[in-house]
Amino acid sequence: MKYAVALSTLAALALSANLAAAQDRELSIGLGYSEFSRSGAENGALVSLDYRHTPFFEKGIFAARFGAALDVQETGDVFVGAGVAGKWDLGQSWFIDASILPGAFVENVDLNDLGSTFEIRSQISLGRSFANGTALSLALSHKSNASTGNINPGVNSLQLRWHIPL
Repeated sequence: MKYAVALSTLAALALSANLAAAQDRELSIGLGYSEFSRSGAENGALVSLDYRHTPFFEKGIFAARFGAALDVQETGDVFVGAGVAGKWDLGQSWFIDASILPGAFVENVDLNDLGSTFEIRSQISLGRSFANGTALSLALSHKSNASTGNINPGVNSLQLRWHIPL
């Protein structure tokens, strides 16, 4: 019986430690619109999923963390990337979130070709957190191959994102 109580206490402590660490992770769901720079490309709606891991560096109002994203255009074009994200706490529940995520872009429409499969998504957003831990942000992103491909037209997106703590 003594061992069962000790094991239960240890399990509860471990679980609470994991839950405390997990509160820094989040998933955001975004809906928006993308405009391709290339003439004749098909612009359209965008759905995105972004994951932010527990910060690996924190100082003052800044926290750096690893992140990943999946963006799907209504045309069937897909971007998957992973990289680094930063978040600045501006006070009074406001924040700025920025990320640079190298990854792969696969176009479904020929004129939506961004010049290579390798693309980098840079994104910045302004958001507001709520008392329940969720947040809402407005994000602007750009995908480009940084002139590593034969062409580099790029695509810009504006989206509204709902952040959910994990």
